Amino acid sequence: MFRKLSGAFTGGALGALIDSINVWLLFHFGLLAMAGISMRVEFTSGWLYPRLVWGGIWALLLLLPILKTKVALRGILMSLFPSAMMLFKVLPAMGKGLMGLELGLLMPVMVVGLNFIYGMVAAFWYKNSGG
Repeated sequence: MFRKLSGAFTGGALGALIDSINVWLLFHFGLLAMAGISMRVEFTSGWLYPRLVWGGIWALLLLLPILKTKVALRGILMSLFPSAMMLFKVLPAMGKGLMGLELGLLMPVMVVGLNFIYGMVAAFWYKNSGG
């Protein structure tokens, strides 16, 4: 069981790292601004560490025995939970409106799309680590 817990958490942290790099690159190269998303990203430890920890925690959903043979689909399904939390709880609590729409109309698309990548990375890591 420890191997499964470790694989899920590590996969989630790795997925969150890749997600964080993607968000920063989109900001750094001006693609967020081109998409009309007014979000500023500072790649600092204070920004990154909570994302890694929460990425690992959310990936513990991979321990549920759902879609074991469809790894990518399993990861995408798992990623919908942190996406929903971000869009309906975190961003509104930050004053960015429901689904973060005050940051731009494409904000929900960005959150869900990048979380799909996060979920697939986490699920493939989990599967390959013995989960």
